[in-house]
Parts: sequence; C-alpha cells; structure tokens
Amino acid sequence: MKKLTAILMAVMMLLVLAATAALAEDGILRPGDQGEEVTRIQQKLIELEYLEGNATGIYDEATEEAVRKFQRLNGLLVTGEADSVTRRVLETATRHAGDYAGSYWGDDYEEAGAVYESTAMAMGGMGMAAKSYANNGMNNWPAEFSTNEYNHFESNRFLSTLTSPLSTFAADVDTSSYAQLRRRILNGETVPADSVRIEEMLNYFHYDYKQPDGSEPFGVTIEYADCPWNGQTKLLQIGLQAKTAETDNLPGHNLVFLIDTSGSMYGADRLDLVKRAFLMLLDELRPEDTVSIVAYASQDRVVIEGVPVAGKGKTEIMEAISELEAAGATNGSAGITRAYEIAEKYFVEGGVNRILLATDGDLNVGVTSEGDLVKMVEEKRKSGISLTCLGVGMGNYKDNKMEALADYGNGNCWYVDTIHEARKALVTEGGGTFITVAKDVKIQVDFNPAFVKGYRLIGYEDRVMAAEDFADDEKDGGEIGSGHRMTALYEIVPADSEFDFGAAETRYQTVTGDPEGEMLTVAIRAKEPEGTESKLYEYKVDNTPAAVLSDNMKFAAAVTEVGMILRNSEWKGTATYETALELLRTCESVTGDSYKEEFLYLVGLLERGN
Repeated sequence: MKKLTAILMAVMMLLVLAATAALAEDGILRPGDQGEEVTRIQQKLIELEYLEGNATGIYDEATEEAVRKFQRLNGLLVTGEADSVTRRVLETATRHAGDYAGSYWGDDYEEAGAVYESTAMAMGGMGMAAKSYANNGMNNWPAEFSTNEYNHFESNRFLSTLTSPLSTFAADVDTSSYAQLRRRILNGETVPADSVRIEEMLNYFHYDYKQPDGSEPFGVTIEYADCPWNGQTKLLQIGLQAKTAETDNLPGHNLVFLIDTSGSMYGADRLDLVKRAFLMLLDELRPEDTVSIVAYASQDRVVIEGVPVAGKGKTEIMEAISELEAAGATNGSAGITRAYEIAEKYFVEGGVNRILLATDGDLNVGVTSEGDLVKMVEEKRKSGISLTCLGVGMGNYKDNKMEALADYGNGNCWYVDTIHEARKALVTEGGGTFITVAKDVKIQVDFNPAFVKGYRLIGYEDRVMAAEDFADDEKDGGEIGSGHRMTALYEIVPADSEFDFGAAETRYQTVTGDPEGEMLTVAIRAKEPEGTESKLYEYKVDNTPAAVLSDNMKFAAAVTEVGMILRNSEWKGTATYETALELLRTCESVTGDSYKEEFLYLVGLLERGN
C-alpha cells in the first residue's frame, strides 16, 4: 500500500512539473490549468471586481470570462487566456471593473467586444496569435496582426528640362522615418517600402554646412559631383544650416503636453517612455515657462494647466506626469481640441506656444480620418500655436496621421523608440523643435537645358509644389527651427549624357540659354517667424563638377543608396549595401559621430542579411 501511494505521489509530482513546464514554454494560462499562478490571478480579479466567489486555483469558465472582461476594458487582445502581457497589466492595475461604466470600454462596449471576439475566432488561429502576442510582448505585434499605417507614394521620376525646367518643393526637417526603420532593422524585421522617406533619412544626420552670414536665417551649401550609383548622371546636394536663435531674452514658453493614455499606449516603449521623455524635458525648461497637461483616452481631461516651472510648480508637473496610466480607447480629436483651447488660454505674445502630442497615432474614436484631422489642425494653427508630434510604439502605429498632423500644424514629427531618441528630439535639438527661425521656406531650382537634359528630386514626394506657388506668399512652405539642418539631393542628367529616362518630346520647345552661363539657379524663399512677406535668396551654380565627392556628399549618397534599396527604386542603378558601406568607410565624419557610426552598423546588418 505504501509503495502504491509513493507511486501515485510521484506521478502527481510529474504532472505538476509538466504543467509548470508548459506554462514556462509559452507563458500563457488557459482554461483547465491549475496552480498557485492561477490562484494569484483569481485573487487579483476578485479584488478588482471582475470575478465573484473565492480563488480556487482552477482556471474555470468564470475565470476565463473575467479575464476576457479585463482584457476588453484595458484595451488588450481579448482571448480569455492569461498571457504574459495580460498578467503584467493585471499586476499593476488599480481601477475596478465598475470604474469603466459608461466609458467607451465599459458596459456599452460589451456587445461590440463580443462581435470582435467572434469575428477573430472565425478568422482562425486566435490561439496561435495569442501565443505569439504573449511571447513577443504587446509592442512587437506579429506581422499578420499589425495595423501600422503608411501613405503609399511613388518615388519622384526624372523630368525633362524642356517640359519642366523648374523644380519646386517645401522645406521639411522631419526625421521620423529613419528612427522607425532603425528600430525595424535592429529587430530583424522587414522595412515596409512606404515607411521609407529618403529625405527624412538624410535630415536625421549632421553635415558640415556653411553657417549663416549676417541677417540670413540660414547658410546655404551647394555641391555638384559624379553620381556614385549611375555613371551617366551627376549629383547635386543642397544643404541649409539654420542659425541658432538667442534664447536669453525670449518670453517664457507656453507648452501643452498632449498625452495619449489609451490602452494601446501601455508598455515600456510607449507611455512609460513618453513620461520619461517629458520629465527629461522638464529639467531643461526655465522658471518662467509654463506647462499644461491634457491626457486623452476614451475622454479627454485636463490634468494641470498653466503651471509655472518655477518653485513648487516643477514638483506638481513631475507628479502629474508620473501618475498617468494607460487604459481605454483613443478619442484623439477631443484631446487635440482641448489642447488648443488650453494653449490659447495661456498664449504668450512673442514667445513659444506649442503643443507636444505624444501618441502611437491610433485614433479610433471621434474624428479619426486623416482628412478631418488635417482640417482641424490647419484651422487651429492660424492662432499662432504650433504642433509637434512624438510618435511611439509599433504594431498599431499610424504614421500617416502623425505626418499629416505635424505638416499641417506648422510643426515637426519625431519617432521616439528609446530615451536617447527622446533626448535628441526634446533636448539636444529641442531649441529647433520649439523656436522657428524661418517659416514657409520653399526651394526652387531653375535648370538650364543647355547643360541639363533631365533631373529628379530624391525624396520630398509629399512636399512638391507647383512652380507658381513659389512666389505666392499665401501658399505654405516648411518651417525650419533654430540650429536645424535640411538636405536635398537631385540626380541630374547632363545634356550630353546617353542616359535614357523616357523624356517626353515637345514640338515647340527647344534648347536655349548661354552654354557658357550657369547650369542652374537655386532660389529660396522664407519668411521671418512673425512675418507675412517672404524674402528671396538666389544661388547660381556653374557646370563644373567637383573632382571627388566631399565628405558631405559621400555620406548623403550612402544614405540615399540604402533608402533606394529599401524602396526597391527603379533608379537605384548599381547601388548595393556593399557600395553604401564603401562610401561610409571613406567618410571621416563617421568616426566620433555616434549617429553616423550607428548607421554604418545598420548597413552592415542589412548587407549580412541580404
């Protein structure tokens, strides 16, 4: 009898060990599971009023339904299984189930949640999806469930100088595309072609550009040399270096932190990172600056408003930021509207009045279409309040909405995936983010057909303007902030080149112009920050290419080659990751520049994985 008892006990111990191993393997608790971990989950669910009765240690139907409700109300993947993300959120949760009543995720949403679950189950593979979701974490969603959104666009094509001698575009200094592709490459993920904007890759880095002279808002550097990826074309690089504004005598900043606290913002690289970023920015503000905080999820709420950084105000701001938690849906339009109201209320004449929007862009309640958001922000910017977007997260990131909001809000768009990127966006280059030195900046290149047969602007697809808009001060250009840089590249087909880009022929236009004159003229228009009339700056370029590529051009060409490969551009020519590496290895500016060194590392990863 004793021997039989010992055998039974051994079998039971093996079963327990097997169950434990199963849990350790995929980190998910399911109906039928038993043990102390189930008991702990049940106790927490009972405490938060999702589950009635006592903790039994058995994952039964009541526990499954309680977990489903908790997941639904907290914006998690609704499976009824306690994956690692669900358990992590549950451990720190303080809101009771009844606290959500009447909200978007509350009782009124139960029916919608049930429809979502049945639809998901009908699609199949929900168990596998939940397992992948738990193993990877909430912020590394499997590709088949990714809801990232990017605007589709075609790369600029070559244009004939006979039919299109003028190329016009608005300045842009956004960099979010590069930060996103860096994250994907480091994670070993495929980079979507539509997420790659070459101009934002170029503008992420520092170049050795000429500093402004006298009263000019920016210094201009123009270089012309052979194109590395096409022996029959040339490369033109236009670089703008904005002046650094004096801040000693500026009035205080009026800043509104508009923070998305919906359920999709849960995670170390989302709301937690946003909180750290704003706390870091707070240390850089002056005593005369004021901060307001508007948080939005299912509804918007003013956390604090018009609090000066001086004295005890800084502590109040820090506490307000630290106490923010993620839960609920995302009524972004309500939050944005409220933020503009607060910014207008504390408007500082002649000072910096800016809203800093931090979100994953997943605006799923209220005004959510890109067109409606653009109209709202475009209308609000007339009040003199700018909008800077800080994008976070991946898996449900809405790049299209973030770009639209920043472009039409007279602001910039950053993608923040690490605390180091947050420092770059808000501190290291924070002056440029907040202080505009030139607004409505437009660039127009006038090509002489006697020297140039065709050209293409590399990048800036969404910033191309009609030639007639260049001198029209009613047409908006781009904003350039204090210390910012802007880089633009043109691939040029010389008049004597045999390169065929499919130029359209015209019966009446003929080549004119002095073959001894300039090859092209770069014209730039810009307004002063408070001005209404633009000033014209012109720079003539002759037909003499440099004997060798400068350090600036080598690095810019390498960045462009990588961008063209990632986009699978039909104009990439002989560009490969290896040729990009060769250019980078001969750039002296790479050594000692941590951002450029990192790019060299990324290209190495791409080359090895190719």
